[in-house]
Amino acid sequence: MNNDRWSMLNEMTIVTRLPKRRTRKYRPNLWFERLMALVAVINITIVAFDLSYIPLRDFWLSGQVTLGGIKTAYIKYDGIKLDLIPANISAFITRYDAIKGIISNRDTQEYLAKVEQLRKELAVNSVDSPVVKNLFGDLRRRSIEIIQTNAFSEANKTGNLERIKNRMRSHLPSRDNSAKAAFWRYWTPNNFQGKVTEELNFFDSEIKPLMATNYYRAVGDNGGYIDYFGVIDFPFGVLFALEFLGRTWFISRRRVGVSWLDAMLWRWYDIFFLLPFWRWLRVIPVTVRLSQAQIINLNSIQKQLSQGLVAGIAEDVTEVVIIRLINQTQASIRNGGLSRLLSQQTANPYIDINDTNETAEIIRILAKVFADRVLPAIQPEAETLLKYSIDKALRQSPAYQGIKMLPGGDRTMTTLSHQLVSQIYSAFSSTLQAALAEDEQFDRLLETLVDNIGKSVSSELQAQQSMNKIELLLIDLLEEIKINYVERLSQEDIEDILEQTRSLRNIAHK
Repeated sequence: MNNDRWSMLNEMTIVTRLPKRRTRKYRPNLWFERLMALVAVINITIVAFDLSYIPLRDFWLSGQVTLGGIKTAYIKYDGIKLDLIPANISAFITRYDAIKGIISNRDTQEYLAKVEQLRKELAVNSVDSPVVKNLFGDLRRRSIEIIQTNAFSEANKTGNLERIKNRMRSHLPSRDNSAKAAFWRYWTPNNFQGKVTEELNFFDSEIKPLMATNYYRAVGDNGGYIDYFGVIDFPFGVLFALEFLGRTWFISRRRVGVSWLDAMLWRWYDIFFLLPFWRWLRVIPVTVRLSQAQIINLNSIQKQLSQGLVAGIAEDVTEVVIIRLINQTQASIRNGGLSRLLSQQTANPYIDINDTNETAEIIRILAKVFADRVLPAIQPEAETLLKYSIDKALRQSPAYQGIKMLPGGDRTMTTLSHQLVSQIYSAFSSTLQAALAEDEQFDRLLETLVDNIGKSVSSELQAQQSMNKIELLLIDLLEEIKINYVERLSQEDIEDILEQTRSLRNIAHK
């Protein structure tokens, strides 16, 4: 029987020492979370494109970015133009104009059409031909009209008009530095005489791209600009609405005491997906979903936010709580709470729940530990101290001077002090151990002594003069604590406290 039990124990030990096979925890909802997070990212990307399309339309239209352009009274540097988007892709992206209700501006489009017509005529006729002269006159008139009416103001592209005027002034400078005069001289046969290609290339590279940025936005019946983005966003809204209802319903079914409305409030951030306005707030649920899908880790950010919140309210909360506690203690003392507490201790009978005097028992245990463990451990040091004290006392006595004159007097005194110290220490230790032995009489005397000490202290403190003085001193002490320490605590750097907290957490995790 014993052999069988021993073999069974050995088999269990071997099994427990074998390395455990790691089992991958299967989470059936993780892939669904990742799928919905991906859909949310696609939606917020489309929203970001829609919100930035109007401000970035010039970039989508030209596909160019100019780096390092500088123009001052002393330095002029056009910068470096980078073609980031091919023309065919730009043409595809700018089809989004139909969603935003953007149509070409009539004045600038007719202006560019006239320039194209002039280009064709110059390809077959000279600059002095009647048709070309008529086109030059029409372009001069249109240029002045565009400048005077500020045809770019409706699209908030007045800055582009100023750039057009500055480029034309730089191309044809004059004394009065007038853009109207520069355009007037530009569209003349004399300016194009012998340099048709150069002037048309200047217009195509410097003026035409800025002219093409001008547009007009159609206005709907409600007085606002036409915007069909809701048609694109509607399928996402339906999907997120169905997911929100289903998810909150399952939460209310799986959580005890959670209603469907409570579950909706639980997932409050998903409501931003359902709002047709303030769409930029969808970045909040998208970030939360990416964290829940374990695609990004927000623990460090959450920790910093929580610590920042703690740093913001810890000072006020700590000061309010401590001051309230001190004020309540002061009010209780003023109302005679200390007197009632002491009177209840003497007037009311003491209720014993275990037939043991805990105070006397604690004193006896501490004394026993002191006698059995502490005194033997410190015996050499204690005897040395006693010996030094006794030798010092003997040397100061008149009898020592007489004994010292005798042969062997010093050695006799040394031996005497050593024996005296040893006997005193041993007697004290033996007496204490004997007193702490099982002795009912000693226990009763100890309990009586402790009770009498408590009663005497309590009765003496209840004297009216002593009690009033103690109450006043306690109230003043609490007031000093409130002034000297609570205000200092409110001024203490909370960041230092948080830094100490982080250090303690790191030590605990190691």
